[in-house]
Amino acid sequence: MEFVPAPAVHRVLCADCGTPIVPNSANLCVACLRNTVDITEGIPKQASVSFCRNCERFLAPPQAWVLARPESSELLALCLKKLKGLPKVRLTEAHFIWTEPHSKRLRVSLTIQKEVLTNTILEQTFEIEYLVQHGQCPDCAKLAAKNTWKALVQVRQKVPHKRTFLFLEQLILKHGAQKDTISVKEVKDGLDFFYSQRSHAIKMVEFLTGVVPVRSKASEQLLSSDTHSNTANFKYTYSVEIMPICKDDLVCIPPKQARQLGNISPLTVCTRVGSSIQLLDPATLQTCEITSAIYWRNEFNSLATVTDLVEFTVLDVEADGRSRGKFVLADAQVALAGAFRSGAGQDEDSMDYESAGYTNQIYHTRTHLGGILQPGDTALGYFLTNSNYNSDDFASLPAERIPDIMLVKKTYPNRRKKNKSRGWKLRSIGKEAGEEGETGSGRGVVGRLGGRDQKKVEEDYEHFLRDLEEDPEMRSAVNLYKSTDVNMKTETKRGPKKPQFAMDIDETPRQIEEEEEEEADFPEIQLDELLEGFDEMTLGEGREEVVEAT
Repeated sequence: MEFVPAPAVHRVLCADCGTPIVPNSANLCVACLRNTVDITEGIPKQASVSFCRNCERFLAPPQAWVLARPESSELLALCLKKLKGLPKVRLTEAHFIWTEPHSKRLRVSLTIQKEVLTNTILEQTFEIEYLVQHGQCPDCAKLAAKNTWKALVQVRQKVPHKRTFLFLEQLILKHGAQKDTISVKEVKDGLDFFYSQRSHAIKMVEFLTGVVPVRSKASEQLLSSDTHSNTANFKYTYSVEIMPICKDDLVCIPPKQARQLGNISPLTVCTRVGSSIQLLDPATLQTCEITSAIYWRNEFNSLATVTDLVEFTVLDVEADGRSRGKFVLADAQVALAGAFRSGAGQDEDSMDYESAGYTNQIYHTRTHLGGILQPGDTALGYFLTNSNYNSDDFASLPAERIPDIMLVKKTYPNRRKKNKSRGWKLRSIGKEAGEEGETGSGRGVVGRLGGRDQKKVEEDYEHFLRDLEEDPEMRSAVNLYKSTDVNMKTETKRGPKKPQFAMDIDETPRQIEEEEEEEADFPEIQLDELLEGFDEMTLGEGREEVVEAT
């Protein structure tokens, strides 16, 4: 094989240092070329960024304030926009250099390229130092001053519980309607939402109109005016009243209005609350929709709420064959819970039905729960025979049209006694108890009003969590998140300790009866319904705190 020599490489000496180099248009080596030409000329080596310590946002010129985490791509893009001469070169790489968090400095390493001579591209890496200047954004400046808000949305509902606002809070979080809210304050019958702009308040009112049945009224207050420029400064207030009928409430429609709604029976149960309410007659499965306009034209209140529900034991269920959606019409035989047990196991707060003669009586009723009730189950319902309602519409009903019992929903008392931790969490707009800036000890934004019974707040929150577990349609309207610190330990019964070698004895029938099995059809929330996690952001940008559902 014949050797073929490679072509000779012609080299020349560098014009400055005399180093042999490959010929180029400048006849200079790389080191001398960098000393001669500076491609970073025109790019400042020091700059500053404005940072608001209250809301933790950076100023994006000219007037926008954006949320950016340390060493994030958003913060890097904001820093690069501050450099004036950067568009004249080609940026190939940019990254942060670690600095102490309290140093108020940001260091960024840049690698740029630029054509300095004909067919000669020079690449150079250099650092830029940014000084973080602390200040206040306009929103935080308003909060620091007395002029904290410009528009106010007052949401009210005249009911004795707060479960409507707990559900409304979750709807607001899921749709991101709280992102423009400055602050939220709890008052006697509802919540107050404060905004820095009137358009944000109008947007909130429109959102509430689409998710709950409301009526609203607007008013304004003149703060100052300038006669020379014909301008004025106003504060705007929007009053929003939610219909005082909640899910599972017993409702007696005025007879005249019931005839207009398809001649439905006046005695109904509220099964759904959205932009309108849906009322159901359990005896015939007939339903009707009542919109806000129809309701406020002729107002009526609930006869009874979920706090008046009584536990009943289902003895027998026979389906009628008729159904509508998830409701199945059935004839049921029920008795009061614990009617066939001894009085030792009754609660102290329960009513003494034995003296009234209702203890061992069996009641026949028609129910819409024929698809889920089985003999031996426990259901909650309204005990109409033993109730006295202050309502002219109810008093005008014929006695034969009033049933003894009206079942509302199925309950799971055996599982509730276990007090097991839930494997999911909810978010809240407000801060939790013990956190910085916390003003109360309630569940999130609800339950912070001074003087409210804390036990009543906890009961409302527990009933709301149970409604989420038992109603898939209601659960689909909110966001549930996985709980990472669930304590799965079961509580043991308290009792006298046995000796190490104590003799085993047979349990009495009463002990066996107390240790009842859990309901097989208890509504467990599946993992595919839970979300993994969420970003921690401020209230103005959608920040919510975690409330663990225990």
